[in-house]
Amino acid sequence: MRFTIPRDIYYGPNALDELKKLSGKKAVVVLGGGSMKRFGFLDRVINNLHEAGLETCLIEGVEPDPSVETVMHGAKVMQDFQPDWIVAIGGGSPIDAAKAMWTFYEYPDTKFEDLITPFHFPTLRKKAKFLAIPSTSGTATEVTAFSVITDYKTGIKYPLADFNITPDVAVVDPALAQTMPPKLTAYTGMDALTHAIEAYVSTMHSPFTDPLALQAIKMVFEYLPASYKGDKSAREQMHYAQCLAGMAFSNAMLGIVHSMAHKTGAAYQNGHIPHGCANAMYLPKVIPYNAKIPETRERYASIARAVGLTGDEDNLIQALCRKIDMYNDLLDIPHSIKDYGDGMVPEKEFQEKLHNIAALAISDACTGSNPRQPSQEEMEKLLTACYYDLPVDF
Repeated sequence: MRFTIPRDIYYGPNALDELKKLSGKKAVVVLGGGSMKRFGFLDRVINNLHEAGLETCLIEGVEPDPSVETVMHGAKVMQDFQPDWIVAIGGGSPIDAAKAMWTFYEYPDTKFEDLITPFHFPTLRKKAKFLAIPSTSGTATEVTAFSVITDYKTGIKYPLADFNITPDVAVVDPALAQTMPPKLTAYTGMDALTHAIEAYVSTMHSPFTDPLALQAIKMVFEYLPASYKGDKSAREQMHYAQCLAGMAFSNAMLGIVHSMAHKTGAAYQNGHIPHGCANAMYLPKVIPYNAKIPETRERYASIARAVGLTGDEDNLIQALCRKIDMYNDLLDIPHSIKDYGDGMVPEKEFQEKLHNIAALAISDACTGSNPRQPSQEEMEKLLTACYYDLPVDF
C-alpha cells in the first residue's frame, strides 16, 4: 500500500507569497484562458518568481479539457527553455496539461499511448520539480496523481495516473477561488463531493484516506450552498475541502461515476458535458447500484450519518441520494443527460453511441477501484438511467 501527497502544501491568505522562497534558475508558468491574468494573479506569480531569482517563460491558452496537441506543444516549449520548475496556475485543465507536458519534457521520445496504462510513467524530476496553484475548488489536481487529457480525434478523455505526477508543492490560496463564477463554483463543488464519496467507498480506501474523504464530504455539504452564492468565507472552506478530497482520492482512487463522466464528456456532437456537472448527475444513480454490495452499503450509510441524516440503511441511502439531488436543484444542475443544455444530447445520438460509450466506461482507469464491477449490460442500464433520470434497482 502507498499514500502519496505533495511534500509541501501551503494554504491560507497570501499563500502565493511562498513562491518568493523557491530555489532554482528557470520556471515555466502554464495557464489557461486568461482569468489569472485579468485578476492579477499571474503578475503576482511572475513577480514572486522573479524575486526568488528565477527567469520565467509562459505557456498560455490551455483550453478546457486539454488536448494531446496542447500537451505536445507545451512540452516543446519546455524542451527549448529547460526549466527546473514547472508552475501551473488555474483550474484543473492547465495543471493537468502541465503534468503531461512535464513527462514529455523529461522524456521527449515517449508516446502518448505509452502513458494511458495506469502507473506506468517513467521516473520524473530528472530536470524539473512541479508546483501547482489551483484557482477552482474541485479537481484537486494540485495534490493528485492524476491528469485528464482529451484525444479529440477519438472523442475520448484519458485519465492518466501515476504517483510520479503528484506535484512537489501545492499552493492553495483562497483568493484565487473568489474569482469563480457561480456555475463553475457549482460544477467544481459537486466534483469535489464526488471525489470524496467515491474515495470513501473505493476498494482501495484505507485508514489514511477515510478521514480525509469524510471530512471533505461534511465540508462540501456545509459550505457549497453559501460558496455558490459568493460568500467569501465559504469559498475559502470549499477550497480546502476539495484539497482534502483530492488527497483522499489520489490514494484511494475513484469509481464508475468518474468512468462515465470521462467517457460521456466529449462524446456528443453538439458540445461537451462539463466534468463536474456530469458527476453531479450520475452520482445519485451510481450510489444505489453500488449499494447492492453489503460493505459498500454500510459505508454509504456512514456518509449519510456523518452529514446528519437518520434512519435504517435503506432510508439512509435514499436520503443521501435525495440530498445530492436537492443540491443539484439548488445549484441549477439538471438531473439527467436528456435535460442538460436544452437537449444538447438528442435521444437518437445517445442510443446510437450507448454501446460503445458503455464499453469505454468499463475500460476506464477508474472502474477497477469501483466496489461493484459492471457488466456491459449493467453499464448500458446505468447510462440509460442517467439519460432519462430513471430509478436504479439492479
